[in-house]
Amino acid sequence: MTRPKDLDPSSNPRALLGAELRHARERAALSQEALGAPLFVSGSFIGQLEAGTRRMHLEYAKHFDAVLDTGGFFARNCGALAKSRYPDHFAEAAEAEAVATAIRQYAMLLIPGLLQTKAYAEEVFRAYHPTAPDETIDAHVAVRLDRARLLGDPTTPLLWTVLDEAALRREVGGGPVMAEALRHVAGLARRHRVIVQVLPFGSGAHAAMDGPLKLMEFDDAPPLSFVEAPDMGKLLDDPATVARHVLMFNLLQAAALSPRDSLALIDSVAQDYGHGKLHP
Repeated sequence: MTRPKDLDPSSNPRALLGAELRHARERAALSQEALGAPLFVSGSFIGQLEAGTRRMHLEYAKHFDAVLDTGGFFARNCGALAKSRYPDHFAEAAEAEAVATAIRQYAMLLIPGLLQTKAYAEEVFRAYHPTAPDETIDAHVAVRLDRARLLGDPTTPLLWTVLDEAALRREVGGGPVMAEALRHVAGLARRHRVIVQVLPFGSGAHAAMDGPLKLMEFDDAPPLSFVEAPDMGKLLDDPATVARHVLMFNLLQAAALSPRDSLALIDSVAQDYGHGKLHP
């Protein structure tokens, strides 16, 4: 039997590994559910591996090699997927984000990474790592700004962000940094590259008071939800959980200001920062 060749690390190894998994599974006449059952993962999870929206871990790779008779191919090539510029708790989410067709997120206390400016990101990372050398902070910032390059495509992914008003009022790096950061967000909205709503303080209690929320959709795989805590994060694919998080985001949208009114508020707060006015 002809064995698959090892992957070129300079290519997109996750997508290629997923395509090879689909080919090997179909050759073995196994359904996604049947392949995933011994690992206690769903058929939809196997589909996400095949579509390249989830990372293949070594324990799964060894199982696939044994069941699909692939001569250790998947285990050998897992190393290419384990290397990431992102922290372990965020790596899978960042990789999924890069191939998503739509991203919907709620940010509580800060402007989210995809919308940050260089100066704002520097202040955030310096707060996270107060004793790190400048070179480390610069490296973190470079990776974050590189993530935002996915917005260089004029239409994909759709990015819809609900910003808590606290993210506008929390002064990160001083007035000039905040003015630039908010004008950057407003500029993306004016160019119709992102949709931004602000959830005002006056809206009171809301559906996502426990923390931030990110939802991702894909052309050829089920949607994912990403939940995050300090130095922790988890991608969720359980349909009931994702559906609940979709409802939460819909409720946030309903409680938030309209995109037009949100843009007016962002402009106003940016102008205040630019004029040296402080916000509590």
